[in-house]
Amino acid sequence: MDNSENGKRLVPYLSSLEVWALSVGSAIGWGSLVVTGRTYLSQAGPLGSILGLLIGLAMMLMVSSHYHFLANRYPGTGGLYNYIKYIFGYDRAFLAAWFLFLVYIAIFWANATSVPLFARYFLGGFLRFGYLYTIFGYEVYLGEALITLAVMWLVGLLCIKSKKATARSMKILVLLFTAGITVCFAASVIGSGGSVMTARPAFVPDKNAFRQVLHIAFISPWAFIGFESVSHSAAEYKFRHSRLFRILTLSVVVTTALYIFAVLLSVSAYPEGCSSWLDYISRLDEFEGIAGLPVFYAADRYLGSAGVGILMASLLSLVITSLIGMLRALSRLCYSVAQDGILPERFTELNSKQIPVKAILLILFISIPIPFFGRTAIGWIVDTTTLGATIIYGFASIAVFKASRQERKKKNIIISGVCLVILVVFLFLLLFPELLSDHTIATETYILMTVWSLLGILFFNRVIRKDHARKFCKAIIVWIALLAFIVLMTMTWVERMNESSEDAVISDIQEYMNGTADVETSALGKDEFLAVQSERLHNADKTSVLIISGLFITSLAVLFVNHNSMKKWEASAVKERDIAREVAYRDPLTGAKSKHAFIEKERETDKLIRENGAEAFCVLVCDVNGLKYINDTLGHKAGDEYIKAAGKLICEHFKHSPVYRIGGDEFIVLPEGQDRENCDAILSGVNELIEKNIETKDVVISIGRADYIPGTDRTFHAVFERADNLMYERKKELKSMGAITRE
Repeated sequence: MDNSENGKRLVPYLSSLEVWALSVGSAIGWGSLVVTGRTYLSQAGPLGSILGLLIGLAMMLMVSSHYHFLANRYPGTGGLYNYIKYIFGYDRAFLAAWFLFLVYIAIFWANATSVPLFARYFLGGFLRFGYLYTIFGYEVYLGEALITLAVMWLVGLLCIKSKKATARSMKILVLLFTAGITVCFAASVIGSGGSVMTARPAFVPDKNAFRQVLHIAFISPWAFIGFESVSHSAAEYKFRHSRLFRILTLSVVVTTALYIFAVLLSVSAYPEGCSSWLDYISRLDEFEGIAGLPVFYAADRYLGSAGVGILMASLLSLVITSLIGMLRALSRLCYSVAQDGILPERFTELNSKQIPVKAILLILFISIPIPFFGRTAIGWIVDTTTLGATIIYGFASIAVFKASRQERKKKNIIISGVCLVILVVFLFLLLFPELLSDHTIATETYILMTVWSLLGILFFNRVIRKDHARKFCKAIIVWIALLAFIVLMTMTWVERMNESSEDAVISDIQEYMNGTADVETSALGKDEFLAVQSERLHNADKTSVLIISGLFITSLAVLFVNHNSMKKWEASAVKERDIAREVAYRDPLTGAKSKHAFIEKERETDKLIRENGAEAFCVLVCDVNGLKYINDTLGHKAGDEYIKAAGKLICEHFKHSPVYRIGGDEFIVLPEGQDRENCDAILSGVNELIEKNIETKDVVISIGRADYIPGTDRTFHAVFERADNLMYERKKELKSMGAITRE
């Protein structure tokens, strides 16, 4: 249940149409019109891109069925984190949340930092003032950074002020860009006489067509990631969860169609001087403004300025809806994990409109430095969504597979199993791109994933140190998973670095041999030149070793710190358990062992008897005489004192043996060691003292003793019954001596 400290909870208000709009608006953003055409077409051509996207659609339909299955069984806030928590426990749920956060915030940052690019393309350079620096080849201006921050905070303010206004805005904007892109695509089909549908070449020449399609399929999760983010708002649906599959299916179908429209628009027209779409795409850097954006150039060709205006409005709508969708998903994720102690409890607080304001503000404050990193660095962060999406959807497949096996849902077992195998292959080829000789994501992305995994280990250390409820009891799973990811990411990163060094050396050698090298290089003798190149390769190897060693040592250090934290956690847990055990096993009135402790001892003895491993033992059953009379005449306080005196007498005489209080006036002694050897003498002394107490009105106890008879006694209770019968005989004997008879 979505409870918070102030007693409020998330309440249902989202309609089916609003959830669909949130899904579509979260799935596609700036890249659908600006990046997709360039990226997809340059790597696979129109047909390869479309086929790759259709494979992605098939995958997302399976993923949609996963989220439908899980949401109907584990409703509530938190989406995949919530599902993994109930199926696998809090430890693996932490891993899911860690990568979910990275993916969603990367998409949020990517669309926020696209606002200055929008201005550069369509509004001129009026925001390019206050030059700060150039980072990774990208010029950072104060004006562009400020507008990015302003847009993020305006969207945040909208999400804070009114959730209903946010949902209505999403509906309007999603319908706007869906209609806008569709209209422009229809105009291109009509204007080109349908030739756009048969654009040539269909694939990028001189490359294997099958591998081109696979390449797009591998990065297709990037095209859809975010559509499932509506699962984080499940507590806010005002319709039955059984409708979720239809909503998600419609979302991914519409998303796929819009991507395909953008791809086909991009090849439907090209400027004069370009011989084909391929020539155009390969020379995009030569063009500025509208001509540098194939989708917009085509809209301008077929609809003029109206077409550009329609796509400008569509693109701006795409950016805003993505920002809203990701901010909502992130805030609900933070709200959910805060309920389980991963984040501080204050992030579970809701305002009067049931909005997690502090969670939204957390995302916005974390995002403040982002506009100053430069778009190039943000591009590397965005690349993490390809890996992150594959991991996230893999988690969903594993969760469905396990839950389906428990419920014997054969159809879901098959679908989740197939999806999981495909995603594992995707992840493997993304981690080891050399298998396809095709680098699908930037080298820097592997660095970022390495750093993020290392941060995950550090952050998890904080979580387990504050885990007073002992929810994260299998921390080793998290450590192994993140450490393995660090190793894999580092290996790929280093391999990419070495490849770059080798390519540079080969290029320099070719230039030297062809006589096209610079003057300084050409002046070197052959042996000297080769020695320089050899040194470059050697230095690259040393750098690789230093990077791997540094990360390995850092990871070990973090694991050592985490291990110490776990040892303290375990020591604390053992201490708490011992205290709890002591409380449960100790009678608070007399200090003797409790009935619970006696029952456990009886079970242990029965097991030894069954296994013929029980040694000789005897049982003393002790009953306090006259307790009811004392309670009735002097009160229960006096009765308690009488019981305490009885317990003290028994414990003083059998000081080497466990004494149990198993009832109000009944004690059990299991003589051990010296007490067992001298049991007859001790019992004789106790009985002599008790008989004297009849005269002095002190505590009187009836005691019966029975010894275990191997081969005859099948259970501990058999010995106990004999001792109990003897105790009643002793009670009658004491009564005849004048002991209190009213029981």
